[in-house]
Amino acid sequence: MCQLLGMNCNTPTDIMFSFEGFRRRGGITDHHADGFGIGFFEGRGVRLFHDDKPSANSPVADLIRAYPIKSENVIAHIRKASQGQTSLANTHPFMREMWGEYWLFAHNGHLIDFSPEQGAYYRAVGCTDSERAFCYILNRLRSRFPEKPDDAALFDTVSGLTREIRAFGLFNFVMSNGGFLFAHASTLLHYIVRKAPFGKARLLDDDVMVDFAEVTTPSDKVAVITTLPLTRDETWQQLAVNELAMFQNGDIVRSDKPENPVYMSAEEGLAIARAVGISV
Repeated sequence: MCQLLGMNCNTPTDIMFSFEGFRRRGGITDHHADGFGIGFFEGRGVRLFHDDKPSANSPVADLIRAYPIKSENVIAHIRKASQGQTSLANTHPFMREMWGEYWLFAHNGHLIDFSPEQGAYYRAVGCTDSERAFCYILNRLRSRFPEKPDDAALFDTVSGLTREIRAFGLFNFVMSNGGFLFAHASTLLHYIVRKAPFGKARLLDDDVMVDFAEVTTPSDKVAVITTLPLTRDETWQQLAVNELAMFQNGDIVRSDKPENPVYMSAEEGLAIARAVGISV
């Protein structure tokens, strides 16, 4: 099953510490080796990098490491293919324009028999269930709202569309327009909000430690969202099964959580992935 990584902050922030541990899961500490991608929002623009090679030994990942980029919203994805061949066209995150701004989307899971009709505005380039789901969400949003709605109406509509799509299977995803970041868990999605007083943390996938107090200011707030925790020495929280959250300026500002929330262990989440035919 694929691995997701998102970051949402109140100030442009370097994601390289988290990315260094994350990329090792694409061929060293894990076997998600069917390509990777990462997108950084910078103002109204996006820097987007894709490679259909494993992230652990990708020259593109080396380039990103050598050129640290600061951003308020980042989405990254390591692919373990469940639908669609290994190719650049099938590599996440996917990007489209809507309401005069870019949107990024990455998905972890497996949607069964999800083949919506071609939309009026957006169509998939590759052959993944993930890109079809992204285009479906955007088509429905743009059809309902010719102009960008307020945040509350947007969140409510995305929540309804999410419930509709997850009826077809596993639908863990992150999606951002550069101002906020949506995160939805069908099974496993963890997050941490780093803020003052900052401490130290060591990566789980590499022997690398950072003291965040040395690289932040007291006003910084950084939310990191990932399939499985990236560090030791920190307390990660978890989105409930079927919870949708909106992160803005490093905090959860809206959430649609089941009345009786359920939280899966990593073993339970991976077992569900295997049961639907996703190799993990």
